[in-house]
Amino acid sequence: MTEPVVRMTAAHVLAHRDGDHVLVSDGEIVYRGARILHAGRGWDGPVDETIDCGDALIMPGFIDLDALADIDHALLDSWATPELALGQQWSADYFRSGRRDVFDAPERAVIREYALAQLLRHGVTTFMPIASEAHSSWAETCDDMVEVARIAERLGIRGYLGPAYRSGVNVVDGGRRSVLFDEERGRAGLRDAERFLDYAADHGGDLVHGALLPCRIETLTRELMAATARLAVARDTVVRLHCMQGEVELALLDEWYGMRPVELLEASGLLETRLLVPHGIHLGAPGGSRGRQADLRRLAEADVTIVHCPMTSIRYGAVLESYDSYRTAGVHIALGTDSFPPDLVRGIDYGTNLAKRADGSLAAGATADYIRSATIGGARALGRPDLGRLQPGASADFIVVDLADFAMGVRDDPLRTLTMNGTARDVRRTVVAGRTVMADGVVLGADQSRLQAHAQGLFERMRAAYGERDHRRRLPAELFPPTFPDITKTTTPKRYSHDQS
Repeated sequence: MTEPVVRMTAAHVLAHRDGDHVLVSDGEIVYRGARILHAGRGWDGPVDETIDCGDALIMPGFIDLDALADIDHALLDSWATPELALGQQWSADYFRSGRRDVFDAPERAVIREYALAQLLRHGVTTFMPIASEAHSSWAETCDDMVEVARIAERLGIRGYLGPAYRSGVNVVDGGRRSVLFDEERGRAGLRDAERFLDYAADHGGDLVHGALLPCRIETLTRELMAATARLAVARDTVVRLHCMQGEVELALLDEWYGMRPVELLEASGLLETRLLVPHGIHLGAPGGSRGRQADLRRLAEADVTIVHCPMTSIRYGAVLESYDSYRTAGVHIALGTDSFPPDLVRGIDYGTNLAKRADGSLAAGATADYIRSATIGGARALGRPDLGRLQPGASADFIVVDLADFAMGVRDDPLRTLTMNGTARDVRRTVVAGRTVMADGVVLGADQSRLQAHAQGLFERMRAAYGERDHRRRLPAELFPPTFPDITKTTTPKRYSHDQS
């Protein structure tokens, strides 16, 4: 049976011509099955169905390469004092004994479904997952990621997937940050990651792809980094490794190896892979700028893509210094959200404003450049010239954004209006490979009320479990005090006893 030809019209269409986005007023997009036939104006071919979106913007779906696939922990730790922040890490005692999974496999599946549904609700059509290992006994497994793949296919979102793995854990030991290692767990994690690559390669279809997603650079031994690089080259697969995130990481690598992160990436062979780096903020040596320009040049030479997560970065007091200087140096930039909400409209708004502050210029961090990063920048990082753009032959991945709502305010350019006045919650329809997967705020195939209730309960359990790992065994009420005192709660919190597991 021939698939129907669908034509959608809107006040604005962000089409693609000659390698870049172009705006078309009173435009249209025409697609059949998973592929776009036409984007612009003047379609004179057959049409089986026409949908008029009215005062709206049709644009490519967002590509989120650091997408939360978990219950958000930024609610708990993005505001903490230095002392409370230590409570977010495992204690050395917890590392050595009593580790446990806070959630079982079915509960982890609920969390993943909740997170993926949120991505679709916010207009993300292609994602690469990030999840916290804090509530696991170690890290993710191949079975975990197979379940994510099944959920992604059912909901209709494209994923570049792989279990997170590590050989070390950030801990608090003797009142200071450190990392404790279990090399065999790291080797086992890499074997699991390779098994998932096999699963994805044999699976077929365009919604499930394999990738290598090790954890933070300071939680990998040099052996594990080198083994990851060899596997990535052999399998020609994307690698994503969080690094250059903070001064603690830089200090640890300098102490252990006498190297900056970029030097360690090179020594391990990871710069020879298709490497993606969230967040890539702290270049150079600890506590200064020595080596920063050399690091930028080396990242550009190695064709590395920085996955910029402006909204999450500033929540933790960090800013990319600066978006324009990275691009001028030849470093490719894609976007990620990393925490809740998975809202790349807000991310673009945060990013453009922070770029102005970083460079001291209103011309810095152009909206057009950030939109490129959220679409064709992510597609380039994945090696997918058929994603992130609306043109004939491209995958029919797009979103419809409502511009008519009173809350959107007055309008000038539709993209600037959206990023300044709107959010990704103004997305009214999400289409992935020609399949409508979200309409009018409802993710099709997901019971949103059930997911919300279940996710809230699991969040409360995750929050409660922090006390077991805290180096001082403080209860959640002490680790996470309310913004203002809650006068309805009069119970004095008691700390965990040291013999409690």
